[in-house]
Amino acid sequence: MPIESIRDFFLWCTIINYAFVLGWFLLFSLAHDWMHRLHNRWFRLPVETFDSVNYKAMAIYKIGILLFNLVPLIALLIIS
Repeated sequence: MPIESIRDFFLWCTIINYAFVLGWFLLFSLAHDWMHRLHNRWFRLPVETFDSVNYKAMAIYKIGILLFNLVPLIALLIIS
């Protein structure tokens, strides 16, 4: 498989993952109460815990994007 195809793959993975995080953040910011009510049906979380879990999950997801998508993309751009 040519390096260009792999580079394009990592580029699109990065774009899609960051779009997902942006959508998650926008939904969390703009529809916070609705999301809390929805998840409170199953988990009975106070608002502070719900916020903390979401921010931590977003941070872990962003770290995963950096490690598994963006760093390999940068490495491929450097060697090309």
